[in-house]
Amino acid sequence: MDSNTQQLLAARLQYYRDLGIYDFYRRGVASVTSAQAEAPQPEIVPVVASVPVAEDMFAAPQPEAAVADRAEALRLISEDLGECTRCVLSRLGRKTIVFGEGNPTAELMFVGEGPGADEDEQGRPFVGRAGQLLNKMIEAMGLKREQVYIANVVKCRPPGNRTPEREEIETCSPFLLRQIAVIQPKAIVALGAVAARCLLGLNEPMAKLRGRWFDFRGTRLAVTYHPAFLLRDPRQKKETWRDLQMVMEYLGLKPRRAAE
Repeated sequence: MDSNTQQLLAARLQYYRDLGIYDFYRRGVASVTSAQAEAPQPEIVPVVASVPVAEDMFAAPQPEAAVADRAEALRLISEDLGECTRCVLSRLGRKTIVFGEGNPTAELMFVGEGPGADEDEQGRPFVGRAGQLLNKMIEAMGLKREQVYIANVVKCRPPGNRTPEREEIETCSPFLLRQIAVIQPKAIVALGAVAARCLLGLNEPMAKLRGRWFDFRGTRLAVTYHPAFLLRDPRQKKETWRDLQMVMEYLGLKPRRAAE
């Protein structure tokens, strides 16, 4: 582009940065992970991610980019998020921003949909009844909660625990992507259809998303049922355990006991 256009773009970018907007995005195509030849493996599916992918040409450097310590990098992302008012959820009864928590160097990351009432009160993800079940799932995999990282697609509670709307997801998900980029997990488990569709950009039913690996920016991603759904339909716990066993096999984990 010519120099005049570059100057206009630079001025516009500075205007947005003064407003506290640092990220500019485009859709991108995820790469394909090669299958292991030694033994049959679950299919690894390449996807076109619906979550915005940073456009390097125009994106401002993130504050965590020059920080080697992952805990400090996550703190900087949280500080950048601040008392966020970027979408309408901040004006619809939210009490607390639920950033996420766990091991900043975790090999395994769980991504849910959004905070509920208990999470909104405490500022922590998955602390209500669904969180108690997730804790049991993690323990059944041979891990402790503090060994994994847990976050949500949106960081504010939607009113009445409704499904987050597209604009809310698109506004909030860049912070989730930055968390994933810092943590660099070996595997991600998307809990429920909302998280799966947000990360993968695939408008498919759970039956078609489960039981396979997806490549998400070089990280393997599996999909399983949300713990809140399992509380409503306990019959699906066996299917969820199969999904978790696939993840365990990849990470070399040994189960402590079957998920209850």
